[in-house]
Amino acid sequence: MLSIDKLKFDEKGLIPAIVTDAESGKVLTLAYMNRESLEITMKEGRTCFWSRSRQELWRKGETSGNVQHVVKITADCDYDALTVLVRKEGPACHTGADSCFNEDVFVSETEKEFSLDALYELIRGRKTHKKEGSYTTYLFEKGIDKILKKVGEEATEVIIAGKADDRAETIYEISDLLYHVMVLMVEMGISNEEILSELASRHVIDHKVKQEKMTK
Repeated sequence: MLSIDKLKFDEKGLIPAIVTDAESGKVLTLAYMNRESLEITMKEGRTCFWSRSRQELWRKGETSGNVQHVVKITADCDYDALTVLVRKEGPACHTGADSCFNEDVFVSETEKEFSLDALYELIRGRKTHKKEGSYTTYLFEKGIDKILKKVGEEATEVIIAGKADDRAETIYEISDLLYHVMVLMVEMGISNEEILSELASRHVIDHKVKQEKMTK
């Protein structure tokens, strides 16, 4: 474990801290810490920064309630920057956005970014802004019964492909199932973050069960 004494704070006694979401991997914000705020963060298990504008310590969520629980803090190879992995309660940005990084400066025409969050937003867009000829829009127009029927059908296809030990077909069918499950999520107002949070809580429980078995 690296000692704080090895960290290189700048001439103002600060070190940049890149805060990322432990569940989605999304960069949430860039803030600054001094030695005191870093020590508070490590002691309390929630982010505390140094406000350069107010020249004072500030605990994230102290007034807004949008607390960030720290999972891990990592230093870079030069010891002059930190990444802070957190589980957040509420948005990270003071504007109410999930992340402070929302304004594209450049988007490659050839290197297309894909993520489950991007897919979720695309699906949600088909619900809020209906597009003629869109299969996704068609599902939303047909309603919950149609969506549930498709989820059931795709789940069956996954079982058939898996039973046949057809790896390529199983990947294909799981992708279909995942897409239709996400349509269901959007229909019911369930976010990716809620699913990841539920999975994370199960991971903790599973880890505890394993530990208990090992000690017996």
